[in-house]
Amino acid sequence: MIRYIKKGKSDAELKAAETKIKETVEQIIKDIEEQGDAAVRSYSESFDQWAPSAFRLTKDEIRQIINRVPQQQIDDILFAQEQIRHFAEQQRSAIKDIEVETLPGVFLGHRNIPVNSVGCYIPGGRYPMIASAHMSVLTAKVAGVNRVIACTPAARGAIPEATVCAMHFAGADEIYILGGVQALAAMAIGTASIKPVDMIVGPGNAYVAEAKRQLFGRVGIDLLAGPTEVLVIADESTDAELVACDLLGQSEHGPTSPAALITTSERIAKETISEIERQLKTLPTAAIAGAAWQEYGAVILVDNYEEALQAADELACEHVEVLTKDPDYFLEKMTNYGALFLGPETNVAYGDKVIGTNHTLPTRRNARFTGGLWVGKFLKTCTYQRCTPEASALIGTYAMRLCELEGFAGHKEQAALRVRRYQKK
Repeated sequence: MIRYIKKGKSDAELKAAETKIKETVEQIIKDIEEQGDAAVRSYSESFDQWAPSAFRLTKDEIRQIINRVPQQQIDDILFAQEQIRHFAEQQRSAIKDIEVETLPGVFLGHRNIPVNSVGCYIPGGRYPMIASAHMSVLTAKVAGVNRVIACTPAARGAIPEATVCAMHFAGADEIYILGGVQALAAMAIGTASIKPVDMIVGPGNAYVAEAKRQLFGRVGIDLLAGPTEVLVIADESTDAELVACDLLGQSEHGPTSPAALITTSERIAKETISEIERQLKTLPTAAIAGAAWQEYGAVILVDNYEEALQAADELACEHVEVLTKDPDYFLEKMTNYGALFLGPETNVAYGDKVIGTNHTLPTRRNARFTGGLWVGKFLKTCTYQRCTPEASALIGTYAMRLCELEGFAGHKEQAALRVRRYQKK
């Protein structure tokens, strides 16, 4: 039986917060549509205390920033980018263009065509999300996107220099110090100073996710990603210190970041709750992580792996750590997740920062129908067809009858014209 020992906020409470966010985002987008750069500047000054003469960094400014950043930080960024680039390149090589002859003289195929322009959002605010530059800008470039621009907010009124380095080394063609909904709207809608893009990508808070939702259709999006989530699946083979550490490690992202434990062990469930309280006493980000755990944390007790699998697939969480004797059971059978972290030797932080997989992943149960950001998200798989005259006449005879069956006279004539021209007398 699946039992909740601890539960987060109710659906009704979450809905009330979502309504306020939706209204705020609608107003910002409307203002930028009507006022362009003036609205962008106003919101940037209001939210980020940032209103420079130009939001876009020049090549000289980027060069000066790189010269100021310590070499160790640059080396670490480049190491992480090497891992992410290598995995993205392997993914790209697995995506093939095809052409097949389905009938004599009938050739069908598809090409994987990169999106022409992409805007990448690199979150800042509470934390400078340096790794998001690797995950979005670099991945888009590996996919073959021609123009990749990137926006990140100022950090307490200053340029986040390490993030700028990561954007530049990842291959960004344009870098803007601009954050929040105003950044996403400016990239999607376009202003006098920012040429619009075809697609916007990147993680963020609830406001960023809502902005992407409202802008979808005007531009493409990768997925709705944020606030971040973590689920740990554990049995008696693990220990509460590890479980608690990994739950709090994601909870510190923000006070609305859900963290959940599914366990077959009542002992682990109770010890984890106690261990979280102990670790919060010394964790530097305890104010944020503690609030997230209090309001959004959950502990679920199950009888066996089958129930754990059922509960995990129902939650469809962004990050899922499997700390059990048999993690491969969940690798083989679990269907709804953003990314899996199998065994105690790995963890979400590895995936978030350096190991090579992408950290922009589906939240809010969206893992039921989509995976995370990868090179394939930047590619349009577009089909084409060609026929020999003889094949056109053959297909045309079927098409005529099927069009007539549906009542499409014009469609039928397209087919009939080819039959008359190409059918051998």
